[in-house]
Amino acid sequence: EVQLQAFGGGSVQPGGSLRLSCAASGFTLESYTITWFRQGPGKEREWISCIPTDDERPYYADSVKGRFTLSRDNAKNTVFLQMNSLKNEDTAVYLCASDRRCTGSPTLELYIQWGQGTLVTVSS
Repeated sequence: EVQLQAFGGGSVQPGGSLRLSCAASGFTLESYTITWFRQGPGKEREWISCIPTDDERPYYADSVKGRFTLSRDNAKNTVFLQMNSLKNEDTAVYLCASDRRCTGSPTLELYIQWGQGTLVTVSS
């Protein structure tokens, strides 16, 4: 079955780091752009980052630029989201989605496929 799931969430203190994984089964992630979204409690879904299928530099929302980094491990069929200098406002459910190219759209239904997401809680 074709699946796309985000893993690696947890509870961290402000200023800490966490690495999330977007793992695919049933298809090859290398063939798709991967976009990360998040939705905090009482907030709208937010587009935060996208990594293209080629070797171009990933794109980041202003809210995470300089703190989050996307990378691929094609051998593991996985895309990683390295999250540094975490803030309380980063608390959200994070999920990844596949697409043909980076569009920057926050509308999840426009993407090819997405997973259930993983919860990140930043608090002291």
